[in-house]
Amino acid sequence: MTTKNISCLFICFLLSFVLGVQVQAQESTTSADRPFIKFEETEYDFGEIKQGESVTRIFKFENTGAYPLVISQVRTTCGCTAPTWPREPIAPGEKSEITIVFNSRGKMGKQRKTITVISNAENSDAKLVLSGNIVMPEPQNGSNE
Repeated sequence: MTTKNISCLFICFLLSFVLGVQVQAQESTTSADRPFIKFEETEYDFGEIKQGESVTRIFKFENTGAYPLVISQVRTTCGCTAPTWPREPIAPGEKSEITIVFNSRGKMGKQRKTITVISNAENSDAKLVLSGNIVMPEPQNGSNE
């Protein structure tokens, strides 16, 4: 082998070593280094309501991770469930909330609505659940007494 080939091999070895160290460093940024969304509760049973009524529930959470938490999207399973969430980053240790409004118009019987919170957290795709039972409203008495 020539000196040129040996130098080339040495440089390749050195580059692969440096890249390997960088990959290990990136992999070491684990859950301790990422945001983590911790909800006080993830499920709420609203009990029994009459068809057409709305239920509002606030899900409180804290960023227990080491970096700012950014919620990019909150997905619902149908148009009857409307979310509101903070658009600005939530600092480590900071608390915030997600408000969910469920409209029972056109719904009947047992309901279970899943809300998915998409974020940069270690536990992205966190699930929240609203459940309950929708009953027919009592008929209006049309008499003029």
